[in-house]
Amino acid sequence: MTWSEMQPLLSQACTETFQMVLWSTLIAVAAGLPLGLLLVLTDRGGQLQNVIANKVIGQIVNVGRSMPFIILMVALMSFTRWVTGTTIGTTAAIVPLAIGGIPFFARLVETAVREVDGGLVEAVQSMGGNSWTIVRKVLVPEALPSLIASTTTTVIALIGYSAMAGTVGGGGLGDLAVRYGYQRFETQLMWITVAILAVVISLIQFAGDFTARSLHSRGGRSGPAPKLRLLKAKEPAAADVGKVA
Repeated sequence: MTWSEMQPLLSQACTETFQMVLWSTLIAVAAGLPLGLLLVLTDRGGQLQNVIANKVIGQIVNVGRSMPFIILMVALMSFTRWVTGTTIGTTAAIVPLAIGGIPFFARLVETAVREVDGGLVEAVQSMGGNSWTIVRKVLVPEALPSLIASTTTTVIALIGYSAMAGTVGGGGLGDLAVRYGYQRFETQLMWITVAILAVVISLIQFAGDFTARSLHSRGGRSGPAPKLRLLKAKEPAAADVGKVA
């Protein structure tokens, strides 16, 4: 197979992989972030302490993480057909990819948030901050570098999942490698596909690490920014009281 014949196949496969990973990542992050926060907030000593809810959420996450993706994809075929109308193609592959990515990202979020300095949380509580304020002013901003790193890890995992999805008709680079590289003995095309995946993963890892380091150097973790912002917000009110007096 010549390069002119391989180029349109590779272009289409890259586009399909990009679509699968992009949409599944957005869904996984949107659902996994609050799920991971709930795992922390509902735990013992958390702002929303609820042992039963914590155990239920934790068990759901554990079951989702423990299931191999290829089995999860087969188990969700009926649900995928109900959502998308088919079980084959790029759109159909997004459903199991997203569902598989949610518990994976949720656990990473839980780990990142648990590393936040408890003193900052106590400082906001002492100023009358509620659970939403703690999440918005402390937990998410302070854990942001780790959350970026967690998102990077999730994207790379979903790229691997998308390659597996391709083996059962999901499209993308995995489908191209199996159909042409393995079944039609186009070894050159298969190694080009492997090289593309390696380069893409390396670039994503570099971008994620660079972003996380940049945020960390600006004081993203264990810095006094949330506390200082709240204190500054209190100062005008205190000054006004002094003037009235």
